[in-house]
Amino acid sequence: MLFPNLFRCGLFASRTITQQSLRRHFYQRHYRYKSQPPPWHDRRFWYYAGAATTTGLIYYEYHIEESPTGRRRFNNVSPEYARQIGEQAYLETLSRYQRQILPPNSPMTREVSRVATRLISATDQKDWVVHVIYAPDEKNAFVLPGGKIFVFSGLLSVTQDDNGLATVLSHEIAHQLANHSAEKLSQANLLGFLYFVAGFFVDPNFLQFGRAMSTLLLELPNSRQCEQEADQLGLYLMAKACYDPEQAVALWQRMKAAELSSPPQFLNTHPSTDTRIENIRALIPQANMKREAANCPSPDLARSFFDNAF
Repeated sequence: MLFPNLFRCGLFASRTITQQSLRRHFYQRHYRYKSQPPPWHDRRFWYYAGAATTTGLIYYEYHIEESPTGRRRFNNVSPEYARQIGEQAYLETLSRYQRQILPPNSPMTREVSRVATRLISATDQKDWVVHVIYAPDEKNAFVLPGGKIFVFSGLLSVTQDDNGLATVLSHEIAHQLANHSAEKLSQANLLGFLYFVAGFFVDPNFLQFGRAMSTLLLELPNSRQCEQEADQLGLYLMAKACYDPEQAVALWQRMKAAELSSPPQFLNTHPSTDTRIENIRALIPQANMKREAANCPSPDLARSFFDNAF
């Protein structure tokens, strides 16, 4: 996504009441009334804890994989389950914006689909769906697991041309190709389990502080990493599809001009626009090499050819 996510992962939300009641019972029994010593006074507790920790570390290491850019990450979500989650979110999104989704034959939808088709042809995944949501004041886009892309119509006033639109769409496609949705679901699984276990041994007030710190130190940095990875992979994708990667900088400069305000980067799910521009500039030489490897004509000639072909 270009701005803070519309699709958030939280697999343990439905269990919150149960977890809180269990933790409350534990604290009442062992601390308020002190009817018996805490379990960690028993040596057997440490045997069980050691065995559980060892098992957990083995499970964690078994589910470590490399992202397309070589970044190590935890992923315990199967592709099938990710598609199920994506399908549910897709139906919810269609229901939410049902009166705003433009028909396939509308000029805006045809424009977005034309650019998306050219980008998708440079990948090995063909099952994609593109929707345009009529919202002139909303300058955003997002992708759901399973290749469902949504673009708000207000974004087209910033993209302005095919290269700008390709920058946005290739970024969203890259999220799907890099399986970022499954990565975030896996992180939610892991943190939710750790919160649940810690709730039996940590004061609830301190646990809330721990949640805040894990968001600041783990979840937000991971989200920014995913965005930077999507920027990189998206830039390479648009280059392989014979778009001009140097125009990505111009798009993000227009994005910066359209921004009303944004929180500091360390409190944001996305890198700052200045950081993104700097990173993209550093990647342009590699993107141009991929463009040349794809036997693309010069940018001016390619723009004229594809305008006529599509």
